Amino acid sequence: MAYTIAVAGKGGTGKTTVSSLVLAHLLDTDRTPVLTIDADPNTNLNEWLGIELATTVGDLQAEALGRDNIPAGMDKRRYLQYQMQMCLMEHQGFDLLAMGRGEGPGCYCSVNDILRSFMDELMPNYDYVVMDNEAGMEHLSRRTTRDVDLLLIVSDDNPVGIRSAGRIYQLQEKLEVHVERSYLVLNRVRGELSDLARQEVQNTGLQVIQQLPYDEEIVEYSLQGHSLLDLPADSPTRAALGSALDKVLK
Repeated sequence: MAYTIAVAGKGGTGKTTVSSLVLAHLLDTDRTPVLTIDADPNTNLNEWLGIELATTVGDLQAEALGRDNIPAGMDKRRYLQYQMQMCLMEHQGFDLLAMGRGEGPGCYCSVNDILRSFMDELMPNYDYVVMDNEAGMEHLSRRTTRDVDLLLIVSDDNPVGIRSAGRIYQLQEKLEVHVERSYLVLNRVRGELSDLARQEVQNTGLQVIQQLPYDEEIVEYSLQGHSLLDLPADSPTRAALGSALDKVLK
């Protein structure tokens, strides 16, 4: 059974950066193969990984509502499963699947049922699954029945952001999937936390798995469009997150 790591957080906190570096650490430590899922409708994980995205599952869902594009002699379920397989972007040690935009007009119940079946059949082919989620994690509960082994909720060191992380943590209780362990990741930390920030961390009820320092090199990689998989192993952020993951994954 694949070990599933979900990453969530308010927009702008570095959630996708953390997702990318989680994948990088799994590759570094030969914890492969990995299925990486971009479940955020903004769909930009591929850019952080240096991958050109062909299509998303959301695009296929929209097409599947009409039968005009389905070849004669093939039902909708078989056609959609085939197309979803084509969405998988294969790379050395990992594959990437982008969920894409949210659902539009029309009933997506049958399409989501097909997607759930596809995801449940797909995940056991991997040792690890890394999911970059939207803040509310609605995609997670709608599109897979798999439990989550490790949930990393990302926030910056702003007390307001930490408070938002606490609300995300509370949302997990309403999901249809079970979350085994949850931790808080504080990202882009400059110096010591303020007393107010420390109090907000305590209020969340979450244990801080790691404080990731502000890393100018990551900013440069973002501006230049470089893959975070190429970030040097001695990068402060990459090293700090890797150390924390080793403690919980062993």
